[in-house]
Amino acid sequence: MAIPSYKMLIDGEWRDAKSGATFDVINPATEEPIAKVANGGKEEIDAAIDAARTAFDSGVWSNKTPAERSVILWKMAEMVEKQLMRLAELETRNVGKTIKYSRDSDMPFIIDNLRFFAGAARNLEGKSVANFSGIGLSMIKREPIGVVGAIVPWNYPLYIAIWKIAPALAAGNTLVIKPASYTPLTLLEFAKTVNGLLPKGVLNVVTGPGEIVGSGLAMSKNVDMVALTGDVTTGKNIMQSASINIKRVHLELGGKAPLVVLPDASLEAATEGAIVSAFWNNAQDCTATTRVYVHEKSYDQFVSALAKKAAKIRIGDPMSEKTDMGPLISARQRDRTEEYVRSGIDQGAKLVFGGKRPAKLKKGFFFEPTIFGDVDQKMRICQEEIFGPVLSVMSYKTVDEAVEKANDVIYGLAASVWGSDITKTMDVASRLRFGTVWINEHGVLASEMPHGGYKQSGFGKDLSTYAFEDFTQVKHIYVDQTGMARKPWYYVVYGDKE
Repeated sequence: MAIPSYKMLIDGEWRDAKSGATFDVINPATEEPIAKVANGGKEEIDAAIDAARTAFDSGVWSNKTPAERSVILWKMAEMVEKQLMRLAELETRNVGKTIKYSRDSDMPFIIDNLRFFAGAARNLEGKSVANFSGIGLSMIKREPIGVVGAIVPWNYPLYIAIWKIAPALAAGNTLVIKPASYTPLTLLEFAKTVNGLLPKGVLNVVTGPGEIVGSGLAMSKNVDMVALTGDVTTGKNIMQSASINIKRVHLELGGKAPLVVLPDASLEAATEGAIVSAFWNNAQDCTATTRVYVHEKSYDQFVSALAKKAAKIRIGDPMSEKTDMGPLISARQRDRTEEYVRSGIDQGAKLVFGGKRPAKLKKGFFFEPTIFGDVDQKMRICQEEIFGPVLSVMSYKTVDEAVEKANDVIYGLAASVWGSDITKTMDVASRLRFGTVWINEHGVLASEMPHGGYKQSGFGKDLSTYAFEDFTQVKHIYVDQTGMARKPWYYVVYGDKE
């Protein structure tokens, strides 16, 4: 049976690459192609940017009232809701995440986020109009940035795309968005669904290699902002390229999330939280727990409990309701994970559980949930983002030591602290240098709350009305109230002296 082919959305039309080039999209659970996608290049990214620029400059979208943009975003949410199961199944086939996760987590949050920004579009806040100078009224106006270039990752293809699309459109911007080449399918299906709701050129989707399509967005003088969710190296490259016209940059660049277990914590709750947050989404999540710090008195008991819980994780076909963990995205990502496991062993960490490919699964990029104990703070498995199912567990003597070690990485995206005394957990949460800190939980997000990092995890916020700080710019408008009854301030400088 022939596999489906996908084109790019440019200026409201579906186009092949002018070269005719395509690339295969692979199901990571079967290693078989499930689609062919147009392989865009410089001509396609330039055309998409020109379309977005024309659409923005014409005011066809930015001049709509907030209420008009709100209605369209709400309709988008309704369309996704009607196709929830179809999109969830496609996401699972394309990414390898379990159908339970796609259906019950990703898609409902996508719908909620679209609805949140449908409402937020009508509630942009600012300072009240006032006479600050004594002679005239000052007011704040929030205006759209202009053309936004968005680059989204492969671990949450549609989910994170909506994090960019929803606030950008709500604020009146136009977009050119590049999905990851591993996982472009659900974004393309979303674009097919909503294309008729939007004026031509407002939303463009270009597929192709990052070194051409992504770099084209970052370097174009017709793009006013680049929003990237990706790795640190890519973020640094985007920042350099974006300097060509001092465009705004919004970066979420991964993490190395610690889970700090205080001496009075419930070990049952903390071990359950660690297992779930370490291995959800097949452990391919920038907020996933990758490091656990446990008081020395509880360390052995904690590690033993983790291993027992990890043994219950069911690995296999992600389309099965009985599966808890699917494959990694690619052979390359599996090889990378294996290399980190070898590094941990070579540097002296104790392999407590997992560390290899499941013997029963002959096809697919599967890898067992892996737990290391006796990890030193300076080991690569403790310091570097693996983006695979590898969890490091370390002991500490004092809470100050645990906080110091939790902060001792270049990342600062997310963390959690577990304990019974709310005063102590709040103190630790305040001292952890991460953009989100959960207490007795790990991983809960809400459309109303911001998501973004400290340090080399980047800057700018996804989700919540804080996203408008990035997707809008602030203008001060002043209205003189004096007429000729009172000389304007510049007469003090240039006027006649009496």
